Amino acid sequence: MQRIFAVGDIHGCYDRLLALLDRIPLDWSRDQLVFMGDYIDRGPDSRLVVETVLELRRKHQRIVCLAGNHEKMFLNWLDGREEEFFLSNGGRSTLQSYGISTDERNRAAQVPPEHLDFFRSLLPYYDTETHLFVHAGVRPGIPMEIQDPHDLVWIRHEFFMSDHGLKKTVVFGHTPFRGEPFVGEKMIGIDTGAVYGGPLTCLELPAMKFHQV
Repeated sequence: MQRIFAVGDIHGCYDRLLALLDRIPLDWSRDQLVFMGDYIDRGPDSRLVVETVLELRRKHQRIVCLAGNHEKMFLNWLDGREEEFFLSNGGRSTLQSYGISTDERNRAAQVPPEHLDFFRSLLPYYDTETHLFVHAGVRPGIPMEIQDPHDLVWIRHEFFMSDHGLKKTVVFGHTPFRGEPFVGEKMIGIDTGAVYGGPLTCLELPAMKFHQV
């Protein structure tokens, strides 16, 4: 049986990511690895985190990479939009890791092309027969085909404090839960605040087992 390993928000915590990858019992010939978004910002090593994920994708096919709100903010900053919003939400650490000045005019040219392609190609969600993987959550009562892309990377309490109305269990990140994953009715939150001193969490399915470092 194929297993799925879903990794919560990394936020530049490169050492934690390496330790987690070393711990989870992945069989690359059959298992799938899903990254839930927010690879960058706040932590010290955003560039190394992205490079590690890219290296994994070069070697293995069964990897799914979702978009987080922080990747969206970075792309907006590169385009000269919502600049202070990005910087005030941990973006300065990402710029430092890439060696980019806030005064840089040709910003996108300072990001390695493969990294830029990565940010632009991230998926809004990924689903299986039983689970939906999405960075932030979904707007309750709305079918997936008409969900607002903004909600998929930004929604919080309106989602996880309600009945989302979908038949599948929703696995999400984005909202940090202190130390322990959030397990509710047909929803599992796996951002446990690694960048704030909590563990970095991976959910293993179908076993419903959590791996943490």
